[in-house]
Amino acid sequence: MSQTRPVFYISDGTGITAETIGHSLLTQFGETHFRTERISFVDTAERAVEVAAQIRAAGVALDARPIVVSSCVDANLSAVLAESGALMLDVFAPFIEPLERELGQQRLSRVGHAHGIVDFETYHRRINAMNFALTHDDGMATNYDEADVILVAVSRAGKTPTCIYLAMHHGVKAANYPLTEEDLEHDRLPPRLRQHRAKLFGLTIDPIRLQQIRQERRANSRYAELETCKREVVAAEAMLRAERIPTLSTTHTSIEEIASKVMTTLGIHREMY
Repeated sequence: MSQTRPVFYISDGTGITAETIGHSLLTQFGETHFRTERISFVDTAERAVEVAAQIRAAGVALDARPIVVSSCVDANLSAVLAESGALMLDVFAPFIEPLERELGQQRLSRVGHAHGIVDFETYHRRINAMNFALTHDDGMATNYDEADVILVAVSRAGKTPTCIYLAMHHGVKAANYPLTEEDLEHDRLPPRLRQHRAKLFGLTIDPIRLQQIRQERRANSRYAELETCKREVVAAEAMLRAERIPTLSTTHTSIEEIASKVMTTLGIHREMY
């Protein structure tokens, strides 16, 4: 059995950047088991000393050298953390010096600018997109004039989490429409969707996986029966295919991948927050 390595994502801000990059790196090493923890707002020397002790203790407990993925911009804090004896990985280090040379200026070591409110207009756009996604979830509101995208699929195929991700990380106004049994009796799009055809993107899912998800929500119901799932998926796929709506299976696809595919296919260009 492989050794468990303690991994800490450390930041003087939220730690989101360190965790995102660190997780991407660790997935390249599938034969090692990692125990990960994110520690945010390590922004004073006192706090850094506490965290260094915590890192050191984890290494002793697991009898393995800890790994620290750090996005701390203060070199003094990083030096304190390094006293833990951990392998220190600074997520900014490989890029700062080349950028300083290219731009002819020194970095400004400012905390929290990756995920802080540095642009109020952009921040409000994200909040408005979140409100839009929640208001237009599962067909609750069907005024789609302001929508950037409308996800269409049977119930529990991944529409809601994808809409929330698009809103939160890209400021995209995403609505979703659940195809009902009545909708699936026809091979045409529901009337309220037809005028918004250019905004539509279909999601589908393997019926067995759909049955598992529905079983968790409504156990032993007709809604969760495998035959119901098969029938709905087949009918939905046929409709989307006949209407030439771009479609993606969510069965083995992450939310990040779904969102990226939706934006690329529909030509939505937004930076990631």
